[in-house]
Parts: sequence; structure tokens; C-alpha cells
Amino acid sequence: MKLSKIFEPLVNPLSRENPVIVQVLGICSALAVTAKLQPAVVMTISVTAVLALANVIISLMRKTIPTSIRIIVQLVVVAALVVIVDQVLKAWNYDVSKQLSVFIGLIITNCIIMGRLEAFALNNRPWDSFLDGVGNGLGYGIILVVVAFFRELLGSGTLWGYQIIPQWCYDNGYQNNGMMILPPMALITVACIIWFHRRKEKD
Repeated sequence: MKLSKIFEPLVNPLSRENPVIVQVLGICSALAVTAKLQPAVVMTISVTAVLALANVIISLMRKTIPTSIRIIVQLVVVAALVVIVDQVLKAWNYDVSKQLSVFIGLIITNCIIMGRLEAFALNNRPWDSFLDGVGNGLGYGIILVVVAFFRELLGSGTLWGYQIIPQWCYDNGYQNNGMMILPPMALITVACIIWFHRRKEKD
């Protein structure tokens, strides 16, 4: 088997089958946590960890899960992992945990996670499921980070809380674009990324 074929579950979600810009999943959190770069990165790590581990666990259990309760089992697995991630985040960086607020808990209902468990982990081996989880988590995270990069830079003049736009720009009349930190601009930014991606695919 070709090496590229083995790593398809990891590579495809980064662009060709990106869950946000191709499948248009996970949009709510993409809009909610991208006003600043740091929360977007932390959400990326959290979703990737939960998705990868949940995929592996469900894959290992796939032959023993009764079809009639498979959704309940998936929710229990994801909920347990989210609780662990939430507690680790509160212990590691409480300020970011407060910024993400309920959105860490809402990972449980993230349609990307439930979709991959149902469509992939239930039908594939643990290693492939792990790669699929990492790939889709990173594919989701790439969009969050790109959107957060532009929103924080243009909306606040900072990145990761550090001042990027020099003070002399403000002294000469430059002003931050306050609209960039509003939720509608997140949607517009995601729409621009989707347009650019689809235009590139056509070319």
C-alpha cells in the first residue's frame, strides 16, 4: 500500500475534505471563539484531542456496540473526554478557559466529532481512526486560526495579546477596525476562505 494512501485520513481533511470550508460543519464555534488567536488555538488543540481519542475508543469498541445504542455510547465517550479536557484547561490556563466559556462543553455536540465517529470510527481500524481524528481536528483548527489571526490583528492590532501594529501608526491616524471583533465579521471571513478555496479547486 502506498504511503500516501495510508495517510489519506490525515491529509484529506486539511484541504480537500476540510470539515469547515467543504462540509460546512462546526461553524458555530468557528464564529464564537475567533475574536482572539489564543482561544482559537486552545480550541483547536481541545477538539483535536477529543476527536482523535474518541475515534480510537469507538473504533476499538465498534464490534461490541449494539447498533440501537451506538449514539448514546458515542455521546458518553465524548462527554467523558470533554470533561477531562475542561478540567485540564482550567488547571493549566484558567483565563483562556473563561474566554472559551461554554464552548468547551459544547464540543460534545460538535457535529464534526459526531459525524466522524458515525461515518469513520465505527467502520475502520483504530490507527486509521486516529489519523482521521487528528486530520479533521487540525482541518477545523486551521480555519479557526486563520480567522482569528485576521480578526485579532485588524480588530485589536495584536496577536496572542502582543501589540503588532506599532504605536506610530495610531499616532498618524490609524484606527483598529472594531467590526472585525464582531461575530458577523467571523462569518464573512469564513465565507471569504470558502470562496478562495473553491476558486482554487476549480483552477
